[in-house]
Amino acid sequence: MSHSPNVVIVDSQNFVKEVLEKSKKVPVLVDFWADWCAPCKMLLPVLNQLVEDYQGQFVLAKVNTDEQRELATQFNIRSIPALKLFRHGKVVEEIVGVQPEASLRALIDRHRDRPADKLRHQAREAYQRGDTEKALNLLEQARAGEPTYYAIHQEIASILIESQRFEEAEQLLKSLPANVQMEPGINQLVIHLKFSSLAASAPAKQELERILEADPNHSLARYQLSAHFVSSGDYESALQHLLELLRRDRRFNEEAARKGLLDIFTLLGNQGELVSRYRGKMSLLLY
Repeated sequence: MSHSPNVVIVDSQNFVKEVLEKSKKVPVLVDFWADWCAPCKMLLPVLNQLVEDYQGQFVLAKVNTDEQRELATQFNIRSIPALKLFRHGKVVEEIVGVQPEASLRALIDRHRDRPADKLRHQAREAYQRGDTEKALNLLEQARAGEPTYYAIHQEIASILIESQRFEEAEQLLKSLPANVQMEPGINQLVIHLKFSSLAASAPAKQELERILEADPNHSLARYQLSAHFVSSGDYESALQHLLELLRRDRRFNEEAARKGLLDIFTLLGNQGELVSRYRGKMSLLLY
């Protein structure tokens, strides 16, 4: 058993003080275990390592279910090891069985107060005031302090894209680990980067509309116009133009229309009436 001050032995007498009260300041991870439980012993070194690494950013509370049957019954413990995370006096997440270290870190990170979050909040305020450089500087400070806190990278990339600093945004997104790049929020940023950079290098929306009025088969103009609509958040207009491009010139730019439709579905979370309607229309054209 660890001798860290951030590991506490909990019983029915001190549960309120050591778990409920402390959870108002930091997350408290309650480990329900027993001496005879082999999986509990497998989990113990992982938990102890997390306690050491986080240095007081969470508390590990140990409950021996053989000795504390009242607590085990109160929290409906039927299988061990069982972990319950308390925050602000209540259970916010719970898991059963041996867990990989990465999963436990993600669990704790979702609920702990991170030093970088204060800088992120200040950065948002600065950006809302129009001070882009200050916002980016604050976020860079946050990133330097927690280089694997990828929500920071996401916020930096978003500001860079909105500021049309596309090369910097692309470099930042490509520098992320492969598994992080696959996360929905990052994937959506990559799509926004693609459409935003295309729109920025294209003629103005009104000029593209004039081109299409004169020549409805002008594939590049229609594709560029769809990018303008994505950048402005008018997804249905973008879908309409990409669908029309698919109908008129399916092979344009290595099937850019089909890929663009799929990208917008991703931006929309691959669900909802708009996605269903246009996915059906796309399928009719393709198949």
